[in-house]
Amino acid sequence: MVTLAQAPAHPVVPTLAQPPSPAGASGRRMPSLRYLGPNWYAPVMGTAIVASAGAGLPVDVPGQRAAAVAIWALSATLLAVVLTARAGHWLLHRDQARAHLLDPAMAPFHGCPPMALLAVGGATLTVGRDVLGERAAVAVDAALFGIGTLLGLAVAVTIPYLLVVRHRVRPADVSPAWLLPVVAPMVSAAVGPLLVPYVPAGQGREALLLGCYALFGLSLLATLTMLPLIFGRLVLHGPPPLALTPLLFLVLGPLGQSVTAVGQLADAAPGAIGGPYARALGAFAVVYGVPVTGFALLWLALAAALAVRAARRGMRFTMTWWAFTFPVGTCVTGAAGLARHTGLVALEWTAAGLFALLLTAWAAAAYGTLRGLVSGALLAAPPVRGPVTARTR
Repeated sequence: MVTLAQAPAHPVVPTLAQPPSPAGASGRRMPSLRYLGPNWYAPVMGTAIVASAGAGLPVDVPGQRAAAVAIWALSATLLAVVLTARAGHWLLHRDQARAHLLDPAMAPFHGCPPMALLAVGGATLTVGRDVLGERAAVAVDAALFGIGTLLGLAVAVTIPYLLVVRHRVRPADVSPAWLLPVVAPMVSAAVGPLLVPYVPAGQGREALLLGCYALFGLSLLATLTMLPLIFGRLVLHGPPPLALTPLLFLVLGPLGQSVTAVGQLADAAPGAIGGPYARALGAFAVVYGVPVTGFALLWLALAAALAVRAARRGMRFTMTWWAFTFPVGTCVTGAAGLARHTGLVALEWTAAGLFALLLTAWAAAAYGTLRGLVSGALLAAPPVRGPVTARTR
């Protein structure tokens, strides 16, 4: 057995703690990057989904498209900044980067990088094309989709593998963050259909469509194995610690993203697959999407109630607050897709109401992040806590 020191939530979940003044030359070079974990891709995801969700709303508000373009530009800038910072983290603090993989609380957040790439790629094609032009937007999205999908598949295997063979966890340690590695393929399934019309008709177009359905199934079935664990942990062990309460919103991610995926795939199906199958996939988008949206709204109410409870008990800002954004954003895009397929005004209002919630959450998370960066609190070394064990083989 090896013993690892674990810290409280910082900046998104409990991270592997190190002494405030790390030894060695690597600890003295750009110390602000030492504790910058993969969870820092969460602001990229949360910002990109605002652009995509805003552009796809079934309601038209003056200035809506221009605002979506500005948010997309911000998300692309954030992606470039975080990619550069994380590259510096791996180059200068490789020991800490490896330690993140061995930390059962931080390791699941390696699902965020591929989702950030995919989210920005999708927003580039739907919104950024207004600035870049269609041809460049397609090229950027295709590149980010390919890299993000491959990385997402690698993470979907690697992190559960580490959870089985390296991490030692108890039932009380079950976290909604465990969903992050297996949700990345679902994001690919939702973004991939946007590229289907740009693939030459025939085998290539159909392969991309059905490949996205395979990614949908991969992520959905993996999610279904974890949801009982997450709900069981709540029932048997009570609410999570205050700082980790926002992570409950992560459950909305695979739910909303799967509804978005089946809707986007149904839209792309007529030009990629035979008529009978295309019609069946269009029906599946509604038959699957409506009940899953119902469950998502139920979970949203439960998670919101627990978040209010935590706020009343003194929950302070941490980067976990970004969990309020991307998952809710997927519910916006899912509801908007259902509204498009059914024509129901009620679903249009549902999408608009969820988008208002998304904007509020994004503003709160962005303000708290800027404040924490200015003060230096978010990049400071976490305090050392008691030991947590990990398997050595």
